[in-house]
Amino acid sequence: MPDLISRYTHWLHTQWPAGGVEKGPQVNEDGSTNVKGVRVVGDLTGVPLLKFSADTGAKAVAAILEETDFKAGAGSSANVYDLVIVGAGVSGISAAIEAKQAGLNFVIYEADESFSTIHNFPRKKPIFTYPTDMQNAGELHFKAHVKEALLEELKTQQSEHGIETTRAKVQAISRNGGVLILEFVTGESVKAQRVIVAIGRTGNFRKLNVPGESLGKVSNRLIDASELTGQTVMVVGGGDSALEAAVALVEAGAMVSLSYRKREFSRAKPENVARVQALADESQLALYMGTNLQEINEDNVVVCGEDSVDCTVANDVVYTLIGREPPLDFFRKSKIPVTGDWTPKVWGSLIGFFIAFMVFYHWQKGLWFQQISPGKLAWWVSSLGGLLQAQVDNPRNVLSHIRGAMNQPGFYYSLSYCVCVVAFGIRRIKRRRTPYVKLQTLSLSLFQIIPLFLLPWIVLPWFGALGWWESGVGGVIGEWFWPNGEYWRSFGLILAWPLFVYNWFTSEPLWGWLILGFIQTFVFIPFIVWKWGKGAYCGWICSCGALAETLGDAHRHKMPHGLFWNKFNMLGQVILAVACIMMGFRILGWVMPDGNVADQIFNAMLSGIPVLNWKYAVDVWLAGVFGVAFYFHFSGRIWCRFACPLAALMHIYARFSQYRIFSEKKKCISCNVCTTVCHQGIDVMNFANKGIPMEDPECVRCSACVQSCPTGVLSFGRFDGNGGVIYDQLQASPVRMQEQHTLSPVDQLFAEAKR
Repeated sequence: MPDLISRYTHWLHTQWPAGGVEKGPQVNEDGSTNVKGVRVVGDLTGVPLLKFSADTGAKAVAAILEETDFKAGAGSSANVYDLVIVGAGVSGISAAIEAKQAGLNFVIYEADESFSTIHNFPRKKPIFTYPTDMQNAGELHFKAHVKEALLEELKTQQSEHGIETTRAKVQAISRNGGVLILEFVTGESVKAQRVIVAIGRTGNFRKLNVPGESLGKVSNRLIDASELTGQTVMVVGGGDSALEAAVALVEAGAMVSLSYRKREFSRAKPENVARVQALADESQLALYMGTNLQEINEDNVVVCGEDSVDCTVANDVVYTLIGREPPLDFFRKSKIPVTGDWTPKVWGSLIGFFIAFMVFYHWQKGLWFQQISPGKLAWWVSSLGGLLQAQVDNPRNVLSHIRGAMNQPGFYYSLSYCVCVVAFGIRRIKRRRTPYVKLQTLSLSLFQIIPLFLLPWIVLPWFGALGWWESGVGGVIGEWFWPNGEYWRSFGLILAWPLFVYNWFTSEPLWGWLILGFIQTFVFIPFIVWKWGKGAYCGWICSCGALAETLGDAHRHKMPHGLFWNKFNMLGQVILAVACIMMGFRILGWVMPDGNVADQIFNAMLSGIPVLNWKYAVDVWLAGVFGVAFYFHFSGRIWCRFACPLAALMHIYARFSQYRIFSEKKKCISCNVCTTVCHQGIDVMNFANKGIPMEDPECVRCSACVQSCPTGVLSFGRFDGNGGVIYDQLQASPVRMQEQHTLSPVDQLFAEAKR
């Protein structure tokens, strides 16, 4: 049985990669931070591209000049700079050029040398200047495509604009009144009105922390492989940098071995993996997979495999190419929050949200504070004045049903749900600005407002008072779908089983819901998932998805990533299994005599077992308290990803889907933005940089990865059954839209409506 479960979970989900997300400072879209006057530009804004870096640096200076409380030269008498720029990379120099042209009193501090990141690239490394059609703001421009030529081009522009740097390392920024104070590692400090942080995302090189790592033979960057001809070299790492270095060293005539801690290369591009494997097959490269470097000596290194057996390898030089740590300590010392840091403030807010939503959902479900009547909040409906009072008391008038609905907690819950979806949906449209997001948000809002609010609380009760459900076809509909005025059952029109179970879990079969629900769950949803992916329901119809994509949009980057969380996705399969078992007992209870054992077991599982019953454990806690209270700390899709039983069922359907996210791997720069913004925890970049169609069943078609990709790598699409691909006409990538220089049909529709 354990082996069968392992094979099933591997087939369903755990076979897919589970890369992580790098921490960084919390930065607003315009680069501003929580410390007034401090802006972050360049790589740390999320996109490691030269044009974007230069663009953010120039725009930061322009934004400062427009601030009403900024006065150039106001602090010169008190030795206060107008602007201090920390970092002399592409974004820092771009900002400095704009500051000089604006006549600001500024200084630029650099701990190393100008453009040090580019300096450290390997010799003759190709440099991509995507997006090709983008014209970045400012005067710093790029034409060269190889390291040496690009470096010369950038230094020439720096010299032509007369930009000089000051060698110093800033360790922290603080605010004292209206002035920012920059502290250096030497203990000295300077003052400024504004500060632009342009230090890049790469800080100190990661270390192995093994004996001998401080020896002179150990390096963490390869500049020129030809200098190692004839030497015995060990490369440590499994990313593209490590594999490319190993290949370059072999081609330069070095005797190379490569040590990687995992059994297979999961992050590197396929062509790099293929080249390394080919060299290994030709005995030109020794691979030590699933090993860890234990010790470095003058003439050898010691590696240890998964079997805990040490192996000594002759060695002259070691390259530890395992990446860099982002410069997070600088931001922590400067009191700028870092994403993913669990500070006392974060813990306090989580506990506060948890308690608030625990109380709210227990009240909404009628478990706590039943004496607090929500009808008291509807006093204004009952006090509309003499002219309307008769109408309010008339059950055939819609006002009567509005007042009646306002006596129930569920009405306020549904109303607040609609308000949140619409209000935060507008914010999402303004943030995302693509035709796809516009139409998707409109769809989610309409499904939430009409069938999930107006129908159950106002329209259907009103129609009932008018006699629609008493005879004829209407009588059959009333008997089959909302007997005894149970209009809440209309939630099942949108929320299919087993997300909404109560139309199926009744004491007597409701044939209307059983037939409609069967078509929903086992015909309609499988079809749309097969054709357009799981997100056809989760991202365009479902109310849980509506709140997640609107209220949760700004928190999508907080979703946990990694192997453990990929395995935790299987919780939904457990809940789905429980729902199926309960349905089995429910059916047995229908066909057996009253009071049978199946009925008793079903009732115990539904609401009888204290704390562990379905109504309490799933409806109140998982879908309610955890699902919503954790929006602001673990992304809006926390319930959808880990626990929703309908999503778990659609994961199975999605394994047979034609839908994919396709990629152009030649454009992928492995920036990891797509993985970072995925609030389903999918390692999108791992698919993209290999050019493999993304088929992880977790995808909900939110479009964030496609829309956020700085180079337009990703596209929605589906296989046509003949080996071809049909791409989604609702193009979600601004880069692709710019490259096409045309509006999609839907964007044209919105443009015409706006006119």
